[in-house]
Amino acid sequence: MQNTSYIALSRQAALWRQLEVVSNNMANANTPAFKGEQMMFREFLVPTRSTERAVGGKLSFVQDVGVLRDVREGPLTKTDNPLDFALHGDGYFQIETEAGMRYGRNGHFRLDQTGMLVNSQGFAVMDDRDQPIVFAPNETRIEVATDGTISTENGRVARLKVVKFANDQQLRSAGDSLFETTQEAEVVARPTIAQGMMEESNVQPVVEMTRMTQILREYQGVQKMLDAEHERQLKAIQTLSNSKAA
Repeated sequence: MQNTSYIALSRQAALWRQLEVVSNNMANANTPAFKGEQMMFREFLVPTRSTERAVGGKLSFVQDVGVLRDVREGPLTKTDNPLDFALHGDGYFQIETEAGMRYGRNGHFRLDQTGMLVNSQGFAVMDDRDQPIVFAPNETRIEVATDGTISTENGRVARLKVVKFANDQQLRSAGDSLFETTQEAEVVARPTIAQGMMEESNVQPVVEMTRMTQILREYQGVQKMLDAEHERQLKAIQTLSNSKAA
């Protein structure tokens, strides 16, 4: 009698998790270089017993198994800020944080008080020698070639390090548009970097809004079924009680 409710509740729990993912996508629709996510589900079968044999049919539950990240490149927007760098194609900037190396595509950088190139959280951006990139106080004209080579009026300074990984889906969110992973980073030999450009989020708000509406309707539909099942069980119990009393 309870199997129907349990199956419905598994579906409802999965829908709620999916709603959280869609809500997070919408909240980050304007976050530079953010990658949208989608839930992955599978059928979870549970064997049952029957009165005629030891093993009967199987109950089909809904199980969320993980999140799939959409790694497609977001649209590029011109900012004319010389310290905004957009990656075109595969790759991630390497950022040194207090917790270790992190990776991200958000190229909204700035100079700190020491002249070091840092991200919006103040963490150092690495060059191809795994060293921070530091500019002299008199260097004001910063130019970045498409391959990541940084130059000023005094000549070449460094080259941005751009890396890639065997499986982007194994990257774990580390907050602030950064990722962490235990995978070995592979240097991108020929990256394509656009100076004065920013990669926008690849989330499409209209699509996410439509998806959210659909999830809410499905959730409400399951709830109505649960309410109907509850009423059916109450009526069955009442009918059985009356028959025994008679």
